[in-house]
Amino acid sequence: MNSAEIRQKFLDYFASKGHHIVASSSLVPGNDPTLLFTNSGMVQFKDVFTGKDKRPYSRATSSQRSLRAGGKHNDLENVGYTARHHTFFEMLGNFSFGDYFKRDAIHYAWELLTEIYRLPADKLWVTVYDEDDEAYQIWSKEIGVPVERIVRIGDNKGAKYASDNFWQMADTGPCGPCSEIFFDHGEDVWGGPPGSKDEHGDRYIEIWNLVFMQFDRRIDEHGAGVLHPLPKPSVDTGMGLERIAAVLQHVHSNYEIDLFQHLIQAAARETHCKDLANNSLKVIADHIRACAFLIVDGVIPGADGRGYVLRRIVRRAIRHGYQLGRRQPFFHKLVDDLCTVMGGAYPELVAAREQVAAILKQEEERFGETIEHGMEILEAALASRTKSLDGETASRWTRPVSSRPCNASARWRARRPASR
Repeated sequence: MNSAEIRQKFLDYFASKGHHIVASSSLVPGNDPTLLFTNSGMVQFKDVFTGKDKRPYSRATSSQRSLRAGGKHNDLENVGYTARHHTFFEMLGNFSFGDYFKRDAIHYAWELLTEIYRLPADKLWVTVYDEDDEAYQIWSKEIGVPVERIVRIGDNKGAKYASDNFWQMADTGPCGPCSEIFFDHGEDVWGGPPGSKDEHGDRYIEIWNLVFMQFDRRIDEHGAGVLHPLPKPSVDTGMGLERIAAVLQHVHSNYEIDLFQHLIQAAARETHCKDLANNSLKVIADHIRACAFLIVDGVIPGADGRGYVLRRIVRRAIRHGYQLGRRQPFFHKLVDDLCTVMGGAYPELVAAREQVAAILKQEEERFGETIEHGMEILEAALASRTKSLDGETASRWTRPVSSRPCNASARWRARRPASR
């Protein structure tokens, strides 16, 4: 089952259960100034959970493009070197706005995993918040998960509700206890079950988090977080497409799934790298997704804020290409390959492909000039008698050779606002 089929089966399943399929929102949150980027599927529904917004439906499902490369949620430096860290990822989710709650959410998840995706039930473990007896009873009595595969997780981070099984999007906002579902990769992989001292191994991998939204966390006059009951208990779930694809495609690393293999091969083609296991190819494959979709959503490479994060990601990809010996612009050429594997689910990417490629190419050219200029300074300094760098030379090494405006970026900015 390829990634596109996995995504579609998820949406189709919840549509059959009365959920309205909602398109992915922008990576730039339109309703939350506390977030730099959309980092989960529930962001576009935050005001619905708090009662500030009303929708014509009480059940929803989506495949939400998400980014964790800046602010509180920042996985950038791990990308390419671990099996599951990404800047950009897709979060599959189902949501209830005061409709169903714990029982239906748990039953839906189990049915989808074991009957639609056909995962073996004896490979699945679950966790619940230590005080959530209701969820524990549903898993053990109704679903029939053996009690030895249900783990209670308490407040293990030094404060009340500071638990891996008490979910909150940020310091304020909707929150509540959650129940996570783990897949056991087998005895040949090191690691212990959730809650054990070896839980950070790779044997037991979280694939789905069922969040039971019961509270709105607000800061009081003393600066403390206070939980207020939501108008209606709700459900927010999140399952990373890349993680479930790895499980269903019987591979251990997300970078081995079909979607990433296509992009890794494209990166190898453009960098002339023969080693498909090279970590730099993984970095480039990950980063083209983040960069392309950020530009689609109106973010332009810049010196601060979201633009600075985008510029960092672009330049990290270019540096990895440089390490592979690629000196000419190459990164922008991957946009067409990305459209091949993701354009069906995100037609807005296809519509913007030329503008995205133009902005990436110009950013590559500008950074390439900086690198070449810096190398000239470095070589000249090292050829001198001192064989050392003073502070001024080091500063000049990183100084852009040109400050000309990015015309392609300016044209695209005029067409697409940076936020909405």
